Amino acid sequence: MIKGMIEATDFRNAMSLLTTAVNIVTTKGSSGCHGFTASAVCSVTDTPPTLLVCMNQTSRSYTHFIENKILSVNVLGAQYEDISNAFASKLCSEERFKQGSWTELVTGAPVLEDALVSFDCEIDHIQEVGTHSVFMCRVVAIKQAEQQGRADESLVYFNRAYHQVGQVESA
Repeated sequence: MIKGMIEATDFRNAMSLLTTAVNIVTTKGSSGCHGFTASAVCSVTDTPPTLLVCMNQTSRSYTHFIENKILSVNVLGAQYEDISNAFASKLCSEERFKQGSWTELVTGAPVLEDALVSFDCEIDHIQEVGTHSVFMCRVVAIKQAEQQGRADESLVYFNRAYHQVGQVESA
């Protein structure tokens, strides 16, 4: 057991062993479309439907999310490792959104057309914690992928690498 002060590197190394879904979080407003790859997303409550999304305050798109007060969480299927990498890269927003096909739901935030599921949200509360902000997001619309008789595989991140979770049923 580690006691006392936890070093940031030790914490990051430990957190790398927490398997997380890979998501593209997007927003849209007067300054255009913006998005980033996120693993720090989870449900808070189902009444009202609420998600928690964490974002680094030094991210170049941070102010756009704060100003727009809307976002969409797009949960990626296993086939979207390239999109995840694009949204985690130094590519400009315009180049990022050339990856995949995008639509929108209620808020106007970009929704990846064939994400496993997309949550369209309004940001209700923002709490600053250290280097990050925690967005409490009220879900106003949900779009699930067409299931066509099989379970899709999800893209997850574990031990600093992508993996696939889910069982594809054979025909």
